[in-house]
Amino acid sequence: MAAHYWDLFRESFFGYARYLWTEITYLHWGNYFYWLIGISAVVYALELLFPWRRDQPAFRQDFWLDTFYMFFNFFLFSLVGYAAISNVVAAAFSDFLAWAFGIRNLVALNVQALPGWAHIALLFVARDFIQWNIHRLLHASPALWEIHKVHHSVEQMGYAAHLRYHFGENIVYRTLEYLPLALLGYGLSEYLLVNLFTIAIGHLNHSNIRLPLGPLRYVLNNPQMHIWHHSEVIPDGRSGVNFGLTLSVWDYLFGTAWMPKDGRDIALGYPGMAMPRSFLAQLVFPFRRWWRRLRGPAGPGDA
Repeated sequence: MAAHYWDLFRESFFGYARYLWTEITYLHWGNYFYWLIGISAVVYALELLFPWRRDQPAFRQDFWLDTFYMFFNFFLFSLVGYAAISNVVAAAFSDFLAWAFGIRNLVALNVQALPGWAHIALLFVARDFIQWNIHRLLHASPALWEIHKVHHSVEQMGYAAHLRYHFGENIVYRTLEYLPLALLGYGLSEYLLVNLFTIAIGHLNHSNIRLPLGPLRYVLNNPQMHIWHHSEVIPDGRSGVNFGLTLSVWDYLFGTAWMPKDGRDIALGYPGMAMPRSFLAQLVFPFRRWWRRLRGPAGPGDA
C-alpha cells in the first residue's frame, strides 16, 4: 500500500512539472499560465487608464511582491509538492472510506447528467458559496486568521493583491472544498471557464478602479465593496465584513455586507498590523505567531 502512494506521489509530482513546462512553452486556449498573465495585464492597464485613487503610484507598494505571490500560489506551490501531496491525501481518504465504511463512490448528485451550462453554473455557485463560508472561517478562527493576515497586510490596493495570500490558505480551501464538491461529482481539477471568470472578478475586486455595477452590485462583488473587507477598521463585534469572493449576494443574504460610505481613501490593513515585508518572512509569520501563543501571553512585540 505504501508503495502505491509513493508511486502516486512520484507520478503526480513529475506530471505537474511536465504540465507546468507545457503551460510555459506551448500556447493553447486552455493555458492557465498565459490567461493569468493576460487578465492581469488587462486589469493593470485599466488601473493605469482609469485610476480610482489617482495619487497611488503605478508601481504601488509591494507591487512586485504581490506579482510574485500570484505565480507562487497559482503554480510554484504546486510544483514544490502540493499537487502530489494533495493527490496522495485524496487517494488515502478514498481508500479509508472504502475500508471503514464500504463507500467507494462519494457522488450524491450526478451533475454529469446535467446540460453543460447547468453543470458549470452549479459548480460556480456551489464553489463560491463554499468559499464564502471558508473565508468567514479564516476570519473567525484565531489560528486561521494568523494565516489570512498575510492577505490583509496589503496597504495599497491593486489587482495583484488578489493572489497575495499565505500558502496555508491553499491547503485550507482545498481541504474544506474537497468533500462537498466530491459529493456533487466534481473533482479538484477545476474548470477553465469558472476559473478564468473568478480570476478576472477577483483581480477587479482588488484593483485601483471604480466599477459601479448598479443593481448588479447585489450579485457580483466589486472594488467599492471589497475595499471595505480590507479596511483597517471594521464594525465592533465583527470578525470581518464583505466576505464574498466573486458573488456579493451571500453577504447581502446573510447580513455581512458593510459599505458605510465611499471607501476610496480608507486606511487598509488590520488593527495592530506588524507584518514583515519580505516574502520568506511572511511565509513563516503564522508559524511564529502560533508558537508564541503556545508559549503563553503575547509580549509587547507580538501584536
